[in-house]
Amino acid sequence: MSHLTGNERARYVQRMFGRIAGRYDLLNRLMTAGQDVGWRKQAIAKLEIQPGAVVADLGAGTGDIAFEIARRHPDAFVISSDFTPEMVWVGKARRRGASVHWLIADAQNLPFKPEVFDATISGFLLRNVPDVPRALAEQRRTLKPGGRIASLDTTPPRDNWYRPLLEFHLHRVIPLLGRLVAGDSEAYTYLPSSTEKFLTAERLAEGFSQAGFQAVGFVRRMFGTVGIHWGRK
Repeated sequence: MSHLTGNERARYVQRMFGRIAGRYDLLNRLMTAGQDVGWRKQAIAKLEIQPGAVVADLGAGTGDIAFEIARRHPDAFVISSDFTPEMVWVGKARRRGASVHWLIADAQNLPFKPEVFDATISGFLLRNVPDVPRALAEQRRTLKPGGRIASLDTTPPRDNWYRPLLEFHLHRVIPLLGRLVAGDSEAYTYLPSSTEKFLTAERLAEGFSQAGFQAVGFVRRMFGTVGIHWGRK
């Protein structure tokens, strides 16, 4: 689970997301009451995509972010990349599947030359990689000078009066939804566990700066349990 490290963690995450690929989008909508759609749009806006841009959606899942970029910027070249083959297969079969270019790849070892992208973005990726600095370094390596990065991910709840309510949602509601809708409570037990053990929004912003990004910023959403981060190479 979330205590695993290195290749063992990578294999666990890959198998887990492979099992739930067919129900992944539905569970995202249910867990967030549909708010994840708006968060993705807010993250995309931070990229300031220009006409003809080359954009990579990393850890793309079934393509929600990539599809939205292609819809907003039909002249952009959009790559939708994920580590889990089943996610890619489901995404390619979706209605807008042909609007982006699909790739099975590891976000920590991107198969691209340096400085090829105008922008990179990820949704719920960084919490799942074994080595966050390496994933950020790979994005910086493949970005052109001036290129922009954005990330949407969960972040540990802050210690305040409504934290017990958030913990109830994380540890009771989400695993229940996982069991009822996806038939996989283990996967949706991993989610809250990995969220609580992930970097705070402040520490992830520091990680962006340490990776060499400038003009780094972030905002919190969903009572502080979701963060949108951005920066520029």
